[in-house]
Amino acid sequence: MDDKKTPKAEKTITDKPIQPISNLNSSITATIKNNSTGTAVNVSANSSIESFLSHYLQNSPMHDEMWSQDLNAVKPHWQRLMQDLSALGATELIKSRKELLRLLRQNGVTYNVFGDPEGYQRTWQIDPIPWVIEESDWNPISEGLKQRAVLLNIILQDLYGEQRLISDGLIPPTLIYPHRGFLRSCCQLKNEVHRQLMFYTTDLARGPDGTMWVIGDRAQAPIGPGYVLEARMAMTRVLGKAFRNTQVQRLANFFRNFRKSLATSAPNGKEDPLVVLLTPGPSSGTYFEHAYLAAYLGYTLVQAEDLTVRDNKVWLKSIEGLKQIDIILRWVDDLACDPLELDERSMVGLPGLMQAVRAGQVSMSNPIGVGIIESPGLNAFLPTLCEKILGEKLLLPSAASWWCGQKKEMNYVLENLNHLVIKTIDRRIPTFYGALLTNDELATWKKRIQAEPYLYVGQERLATSTVPTLIQEHQTIEPRSAMLRCFITAHHDSFDIMPGGLTQVSKQMDEPLISSYTGARSKDTWILTDKPSRQNSLWASSVKQTQSTIMESTLSSRAAENLFWVGRYTERAEGITRLLRTVINKLTDYDDYQDESDLFCLHQLLRSLTQLTQRLPGFIEEGSEKLLADPWPELKNIVIDRQHPGSLISILSILMRSAYNVRDMWSIDTWRVLDDIKEDIKSLDRQSSDVQHLQSELESLTVTLMAFSGQALESMPQEASWFLLDLGKRLERAHQIIAMTEMCFVARRPEVVDHLLMESILSNNESLMTYRRRFRTLQTNHTILDILLLDDSHPRSLAYQVEKIFDLIKKLPDASNSKNKQRISETERLILKISTDIKLTDVTNLVRISDETHKREQLSRLLKNTQTALEKISNLITQKYFNHTENSRQLAPTQIDFNI
Repeated sequence: MDDKKTPKAEKTITDKPIQPISNLNSSITATIKNNSTGTAVNVSANSSIESFLSHYLQNSPMHDEMWSQDLNAVKPHWQRLMQDLSALGATELIKSRKELLRLLRQNGVTYNVFGDPEGYQRTWQIDPIPWVIEESDWNPISEGLKQRAVLLNIILQDLYGEQRLISDGLIPPTLIYPHRGFLRSCCQLKNEVHRQLMFYTTDLARGPDGTMWVIGDRAQAPIGPGYVLEARMAMTRVLGKAFRNTQVQRLANFFRNFRKSLATSAPNGKEDPLVVLLTPGPSSGTYFEHAYLAAYLGYTLVQAEDLTVRDNKVWLKSIEGLKQIDIILRWVDDLACDPLELDERSMVGLPGLMQAVRAGQVSMSNPIGVGIIESPGLNAFLPTLCEKILGEKLLLPSAASWWCGQKKEMNYVLENLNHLVIKTIDRRIPTFYGALLTNDELATWKKRIQAEPYLYVGQERLATSTVPTLIQEHQTIEPRSAMLRCFITAHHDSFDIMPGGLTQVSKQMDEPLISSYTGARSKDTWILTDKPSRQNSLWASSVKQTQSTIMESTLSSRAAENLFWVGRYTERAEGITRLLRTVINKLTDYDDYQDESDLFCLHQLLRSLTQLTQRLPGFIEEGSEKLLADPWPELKNIVIDRQHPGSLISILSILMRSAYNVRDMWSIDTWRVLDDIKEDIKSLDRQSSDVQHLQSELESLTVTLMAFSGQALESMPQEASWFLLDLGKRLERAHQIIAMTEMCFVARRPEVVDHLLMESILSNNESLMTYRRRFRTLQTNHTILDILLLDDSHPRSLAYQVEKIFDLIKKLPDASNSKNKQRISETERLILKISTDIKLTDVTNLVRISDETHKREQLSRLLKNTQTALEKISNLITQKYFNHTENSRQLAPTQIDFNI
């Protein structure tokens, strides 16, 4: 743009005040065009529609998506939906929204709103009324998005290639080179893919003149496609009738095309590429979406620690060894991708990734450095670039923008600062609105802009159109400003546009910023079609694709480790919960009967609880007499003390974190049980002060933990992930059996106390009914130890756990790639020895008490030897399958100043 010319935008949008319709009241006589027949329907004839829309019409602004002001009527393509919703009524619609939120919460659909106390556990908010767009309106938008994608793809290739656009004066160098998203290390990178811009998003808003305006572009880690899928699935379940009555274009074909295009970008044209989805991890506010998309597309979800670079290639550290990766679908920002060459502070990047890309050994989607096309400063130059490059007029105009790197444009921005939206070219600061600043703040910002004008862009504030939105607190339908995020993917020689997208609406009518970061609510977007939309499947239809999908299910070492510990922590939480129940029951018995035998038994159970939780000194060491006399305060701390890693609530929290780390592994029903565990954690905090309520919560938690364990193992295929989950469970259960047996049966007790302990331990170990069926009323140490330790047919015995561990270890892949397959591993030798020792044990010898120590010495040795061997096995499994090589970091960090 010539700095001698008067600064101007391609088209100016002016803010217009919201004008209420004053001539509408309870006797609405608006005319609605019938979408199918073209006939007119009088709203006053339908009292439900009148009541449903009366409040909305009285507050509708002049540019609303549903309400046609010139015809004083609901637009034809909205009519069918409004009829269905009015038939429901506001009360039922509010129930539908609650059902939507319940489904989203159960499915673990979360979004991190910065500053929100719930953090990444905040349930995603969705409105039940979709934005309906007719096909004739959508088609030109779709064509404009395709044209924009083609143009931005060419610009991206040129800026990292020949840079002809800069040398020809079409793009000022001061707009590109100071941009933090322009990465010089990415220049001249080998990339054989014609469409480098594989997947990106564009935000649109409709102005008062009916034109769709581009607000911005996102290409580094575009947020939204997973949420669109989840919104559609939830909407079709909750408002299925309305969806079926409205012919809506489906989404599956878009993702099918995306997956096909991604597969063609593999280096050297590899036909069965290994594709992974790279996520920053659970700390990311949109981690749910990353896990959801990985599962939906059939890709392995990885974090940087799952990967390593060797010989200029990227490898996945799997439990089967290293697997070469061909394509990385990344949801990590450019600068964070490689801490060796880019930002050394990044903890979510892969050291050496840039070198692997430079060597052409791995394909990235999108390429690193793509953030340069997100610059709002480019908007002012796109009309000219479109004509010069494509020989066409720009179909979708950008919001009026003035880049301050040109003198007249800067002067215009400074003179109108209080009316404009101010952005930096690379988002180094959040967007701010001049109208919200004080005079002193305006003066400060003017000085900053004058000091470094090339960093700033002034953009006209849009008076965006509104869509009907359910306002639950008012129990009304009200207009809210809307922005539509559209999704574009490369497809063949062009681009494919998702039919619809993710609509976001403001919380208040006059709210300037529409963003999920500020808590904006989302909507599904329905693109109508004149003919029924054919159902498309994402499933592979060829043998080649099926084989590729199987390869991509490789289990990473990090995921394997988390699954192993999910199994352990689930069993540990269940064991502590059961023992707490047993202790509280015994405490109640003693309070009722004041029997000394009950008290002695109670003390042993309390010591076992300390042993199991390792909350020392607890009921075992110095000072235990005081706690034993009044155990309730310590019992409460065992439940709710978040500062101690052995408390029940800490173990449950660690379990949830481990499960969240492998979010893509769980079925929907399994995740719903995990959501119940999260609710149980909250209830434990609330109910811990009351014995009766705590007992009730422990009962509920026991059932939930068992449901999760069963659901997880029943819904996963019996492969490495299943083996490791069950292996963790079996090791932990064996540890608990050993700990409880050692505390309660090694030392000699009075006979009455022995019998009380036997019954308590059997009940706690889910073995009481099995014992009674086998031995009736007979109760001896022989029979108890036989069923707890030696019975390999009983799922709660030590022998059974050992046999299961032996079987699971043999099924795990041999990550060592040992050439001598005839020799068993050290892990197998250890478990074989344990198994043999247990099978050769005579229970008569186990119960024999030493005259010197007054203990069952052979029982003690068996338990200690077994425990030592199991700990070694756990360590060997960790070393063999979970050990990660430490990632490299810069010795001489690159200095990147992120302050203005």
